[in-house]
Amino acid sequence: MLRALEIRDMLIIDRLDLAFQPGLNVLTGETGAGKSILLDSLGFVLGWRGRAELVRKGAQQGEVTAVFDLPPGHPGFAVLEDAGLPVQDELILRRVNTSDGRKTGWINDRRVSGEVLRRLSETLVELHGQHDDRGLLDPKGHRAILDEFGGYAETAEAVRGAWRALGTARKAHGAAQAALAEVQAEEDFLRHAVAELEKLAPVAGEEAELDARRRMMQSAERIRDDIAQASNALGYDGAEGAMAQAMRWLEGAAERADGRLDAPLEALTRAMAELDEAARGVADCLDALEFNPAELEDTEERLFALRGLARKHQVLPDELAGLAETLATRLAALDAGEARIEELAKAVRAAEASFDAAAETLTAARAAAALRLDAAVAAELAPLKMERAVFRTEVTRAPEGPEGRDAVHFTVATNPGAPSGPLNKIASGGELSRFLLALKVCLTEQRDSSVTMIFDEIDRGVGGATADAVGRRLASLAQGGQVLVVTHSPQVAALGAHHWRVAKRVVEDVTLSEVVPLGADQREDEIARMLSGDVVTAEARAAARALLAG
Repeated sequence: MLRALEIRDMLIIDRLDLAFQPGLNVLTGETGAGKSILLDSLGFVLGWRGRAELVRKGAQQGEVTAVFDLPPGHPGFAVLEDAGLPVQDELILRRVNTSDGRKTGWINDRRVSGEVLRRLSETLVELHGQHDDRGLLDPKGHRAILDEFGGYAETAEAVRGAWRALGTARKAHGAAQAALAEVQAEEDFLRHAVAELEKLAPVAGEEAELDARRRMMQSAERIRDDIAQASNALGYDGAEGAMAQAMRWLEGAAERADGRLDAPLEALTRAMAELDEAARGVADCLDALEFNPAELEDTEERLFALRGLARKHQVLPDELAGLAETLATRLAALDAGEARIEELAKAVRAAEASFDAAAETLTAARAAAALRLDAAVAAELAPLKMERAVFRTEVTRAPEGPEGRDAVHFTVATNPGAPSGPLNKIASGGELSRFLLALKVCLTEQRDSSVTMIFDEIDRGVGGATADAVGRRLASLAQGGQVLVVTHSPQVAALGAHHWRVAKRVVEDVTLSEVVPLGADQREDEIARMLSGDVVTAEARAAARALLAG
């Protein structure tokens, strides 16, 4: 609900503070008093595109602030969250327009773009008038209006789900076809490469091991003779034998040496142990250097094969194993491709059948809802003195999509036998206003009562009993919600729960607009003026009292 509207230095408004209430709020005043400026200012703070020059002459900037109360679960909360703004039940919108044309907006003191304001405004306000291009007169929105009236949300959601499933199936089928076409173009290469790689069976890390083994075998040929001679020199025929002979001689003489040979014998014992360890190590090395000359040839052959195949495929030798797996997978996809594509094609056909069934169910629901809406609008047109007019909701075939395969258009014929046509092209100004009002009354039960509805001179062109019927339906719309009406009709004004008069005043040769809330006596004066003009007669006052009495 719109709770407050503050306007500073906009067009002919210098300063204006309005506090709106629930129910039917009416604004009246002479033509040119500034009623449309209020709507322009509200549209400005909501981010709507409107007049280019709004700043009052002589002012540096114009500013509009609007305060809304949001009930729990209001759809505006989702817009705030999506924009990364704090979610609060009081919403303060502020927008500034400088004299050089720059516009800056805030939501709860957080700077935002005009686009965010516009998205939020769709959850806050509905504007209806003779030049309404945001609501009922926009054919793009007729399907959504019918769906809202019909109340078959689950059926519509089933169609959206079936459309998503169909899109997923078609995407998978198309991707499989593209992948198959790609691998078919290189089938010969794949089969040859996979066979070649499978024959070689490369293993990650193998190239380094083969290279090390090859180097060891090549060096073994050069060093083995020297190591063998060293082994002989360390053995029994060499150092080991000599040291053993020396120990036997020293041990035989030790008893007569008075202990002088004990230390040398201990040293020789340690040396014999070290010598034995060295001999074993040299022997182990000789064993390791033992190889079959054919092994060197085999090792070199595999090493060169690995490196050659790596160069061929422009990868590192260690990457050959991964390449083999990748190519084998692609070849398997090729071999299984036709069967897979047929399987995916069946899935597409099944998804199409599901979508067709869901879409046909939705079409039937829309056709039934269209008949109910037409009957409901016809019932509302009679009290509005348009009982001879014909309203039709046309449901026709349209390209399929997430909302089904239906196009919805509202058409009217204002007189029997007259051709029907689009709502905004056939009806005159007064007729159009009443068609719009009848539609809104029919949609009252489905609409969100937290949205402030604004009607800009929707009663133009009607009077008397018809204007009274318009006012009563506006008052009905306002029950449990909030409706703002800019009107020239005394019958409509008399039915308002809250009344403001818009007037012009001249201050130092400058024309300014002001809005004054009216009490009971002031309302009688204003409605009498609306009935009689500049000169308010006693008869006009009596008629005003009668209107206010209901």
